[in-house]
Amino acid sequence: MIKVGIVGVGTVGQSVVKILQKNQDIISARAGKKIIPAIGVVKNLDKKRDIDIPLTTDVNEVIENDEIDIVVELMGGVKEAYDVVKRALQNKKAVVTANKALLAYHRYELQEIAGDLPLFYEASVAGGIPIIGALRNGLSANHIESIVGILNGTTNYMLTKMIKEGVSYEEVLREAQELGYAEADPTFDVGGFDAAHKLLILASIAYGIDAKPEDILIEGIEKITPTDVEFAKEFGYEIKLLGIAKRNNDGVEIRVHPTMVKSSNPISKVEGVMNAVSVVGDAVGQTMFYGPGAGGDATASAVIADIIEIARGNSSPMLGYKKSLERGLKLLKPSNIESRYYLKLKVLDKPGVLASIAKILSEFNISISSVLQKESKIENRVRLLLTTHKCKEFEIIKAIAKLKELEWVGDNIAMMRIED
Repeated sequence: MIKVGIVGVGTVGQSVVKILQKNQDIISARAGKKIIPAIGVVKNLDKKRDIDIPLTTDVNEVIENDEIDIVVELMGGVKEAYDVVKRALQNKKAVVTANKALLAYHRYELQEIAGDLPLFYEASVAGGIPIIGALRNGLSANHIESIVGILNGTTNYMLTKMIKEGVSYEEVLREAQELGYAEADPTFDVGGFDAAHKLLILASIAYGIDAKPEDILIEGIEKITPTDVEFAKEFGYEIKLLGIAKRNNDGVEIRVHPTMVKSSNPISKVEGVMNAVSVVGDAVGQTMFYGPGAGGDATASAVIADIIEIARGNSSPMLGYKKSLERGLKLLKPSNIESRYYLKLKVLDKPGVLASIAKILSEFNISISSVLQKESKIENRVRLLLTTHKCKEFEIIKAIAKLKELEWVGDNIAMMRIED
């Protein structure tokens, strides 16, 4: 018999308890052992919860309880959660966590502390999609060439509405908040930070890169306008907030930002609150994983899958390899990433403007791929929308800085990356 202690009995924690109890027969058959949710740790005992297990406010009743075999951490946050997981491991208990923020900052320290103890975290990335297991196990024979994913359902819902219905960012944000998809303070989602935490976890498994959120490029969707959406449609693109990790010679790009994606790309078809991750391996080629990225039952399903793996005796290293594994890869600075770019400028409506822009871009080894001109409500100005061929990030940034110095261009220049 396996006894489980759950630290944090909110929406996901309650779903874990209910599924373990409701599906006990099939779970026991698959695990080879009976799995019992034995106790839960909460902050407020007076809050009503629709579950039938003992509850306590004292985390020590789980961590220091010799009868508890597995500690499930669902409390969220970083500092307090790190202390709970660390102490559980030090007390020789297996751990399952769904805490992406914790792992974004402390995954390598926790792997060292865990040693041969199981520390599983399938639910930390993309909810019900088994992407962690796929990278650690199913694709373990491959050098991973790239990971490209829609890792945040809130922003994908918002972008889908903006593209399909033509609503503004402000309108769709209000709607997402009313529906409960976005928080009152939506910064963590719309700013790209939630997706970045998840991407860092995937990149560690694929490339062994120990990076923190502060080390990578993170941009949100706040500045996307109906003009950008219109341009994307006209040139056969969809706009998605993507997490991208890819090999580039001996370096690895890790970045999160709004991206124009060709409408023929399968990931462009992912709509609403759904998540999807495309992984390219050198042996297998492209694989695609799709499903719900959040929700109590979907996330609980991933948590319980980890519990079952532990019950089966699986104790493989947390990140799928020992930390001593090195392949000579290093994290590329954001300025050294390579991409195609979309630029939006408001320029004076006079002859020679486009030629001057092209000349400045060429000074930084940037060539124009396509151009679209739109009328502007501002007197004697037009919107100039263009895409470039592939170049380095630092080249496009320098080119934009020089373009802003021109009085007939001004400093109102927007930029978005393109992923073909």
